[in-house]
Amino acid sequence: MTNALLAYCMTSGACHPDRGDIPCYNTIGVHLTMSSSLRSIALRLPQGAVRMALATLLLASLALAAGCKKEGEAQAKAKEDEKGPEAVPVEVVEVARRAIAASYSGTAPLEARAESQVVAKTSGVALAVLVEEGQQIRAGQVLARLDPDRATLQAAQSAAQLRKLEANYARSLQLSKQQLISANDLDQLKYDLANARAANRLANLELSYANVKAPISGVIASRSIKPGNFVQINTPIFRIVDTSRLEATLNVPERELATLKPGQQVRMQVDALPGQDFEGTIDRIAPVVDSGSGTFRVIAAFESGGVLQPGMFGRLRIDYDQRADAIVVPRVALLEGEGDPAVFTVREGKAQRVDVKLGYTDGAWAEILSGLKIGEPVVTAGKVALRDGSAVQVLNQPEAKATASVAKPNDGNGENQGNNQ
Repeated sequence: MTNALLAYCMTSGACHPDRGDIPCYNTIGVHLTMSSSLRSIALRLPQGAVRMALATLLLASLALAAGCKKEGEAQAKAKEDEKGPEAVPVEVVEVARRAIAASYSGTAPLEARAESQVVAKTSGVALAVLVEEGQQIRAGQVLARLDPDRATLQAAQSAAQLRKLEANYARSLQLSKQQLISANDLDQLKYDLANARAANRLANLELSYANVKAPISGVIASRSIKPGNFVQINTPIFRIVDTSRLEATLNVPERELATLKPGQQVRMQVDALPGQDFEGTIDRIAPVVDSGSGTFRVIAAFESGGVLQPGMFGRLRIDYDQRADAIVVPRVALLEGEGDPAVFTVREGKAQRVDVKLGYTDGAWAEILSGLKIGEPVVTAGKVALRDGSAVQVLNQPEAKATASVAKPNDGNGENQGNNQ
C-alpha cells in the first residue's frame, strides 16, 4: 500500500523533486492507478472495505502534499534570510571648507529719504502749470502760477500807506527838534510806521504765493491741478519725492542689538529687478527697543542710481561676521526634528548617525564646529528612510568628489592666507 501511495504522488503531481522549491499538486480529483494484482484483490474485497482503503489512500496523499509544500516554503525563507536586508539608495556630499558669513536677513519696502506734499498757500485760478509727473525739479523752482491780481492790489495798498507814514514821521522828526511836537505823538507815529512796514511785507508775501515753488529737489510724483482750475488755500497740488537716496527700515529682534552697527554693509535684492544686487550701508539705529514687539529700528540707506524707486519691495541681508575657512555641510544634510543637530554619514557601507555642533548658517550651508572631519560623506538625499546602522548604496560617489573638489580652491586660498599671517 505504501509503494502504491508513493507511486500516486509521483504520477499525479502532488510532489516532484524537479519542479522547484514550491510543490505543485492537484486538488480537483484523485486518479488512482492500480496494478492488475491490486485490482483483482480489490474485486474480491467487500464494498465497504474498498471504500475505506480509498479514503485512507486519499488522506495520506493530501498529508504528503502539505508536507512537501511546507518544506518548499521553509527553503525559500532560508534563501531570503541569506540575502539580508536591501541597501537604501542615498546621495552624499563630502564635508568641505569654504567661506561662510553670519548675517541677519529681513524684508522692507523702499522709502524716499525726503518727500514733500506741496499745497497752495493762497487761493486763485491756476494760470499755468509748469511741470509734469516724472520731471526732475530743484528746490525753489516755480511749479505753477496762480492769479495774482488780488494780492497785487493789496500789496500796492499797503505800500501806499507805508509811504504816507514814512513822510509823516520825517516831518515829525523836524518838528521835534524845534520842540513843536510832543514826544508822545512822535512815538505814536514811529509805531504806526513799523506796523505799516510789517503789513507791506505781509502783502508782498501773499503776492509771492501766487508762484507755487518747490520746497525740495526731487521728482514730481503726482500733479493734482490743471490750468484753469480754481485752487483753494491749503489744497495739495503736487507731491515731490527725492529719489537720489532711498531708505529701508527693518524691525530687528532685540537679540541682534549688539551685532548691528552703523556703517555696516547691507546687500539688497528687489523683486522688481531679479538678478541684481544693490549695496548700501546701515545709516542709523534707533537707540531704544519697542517694548510691545521686542524689536528696534534699523535704517539702511541706498543710492538709487536711477534704478531703484520708492515703494519697491526689498530683501536685505546684513553680514556682521565672516569666516574664510569654515568646515561646512549642506543644510539639507541636517536631520530635522527634536534633539541635538545630527547628520548621517556613511562608514563601511552603513549609515551612522553623528551628533554635530553647529556654528553659522549661510544660505544653503551650515558650519560644523565639531563632530565631522574634512572629506567625510554626509547623506543629503534618502536620509528619511535611514536608521543608525542601515545598509546604504551610494548613488553619486563621483559627484560627491566633484563637489568637494570645487570647494578646495577656496579652501587652499584660505589656508594660504592663514599660513601667511
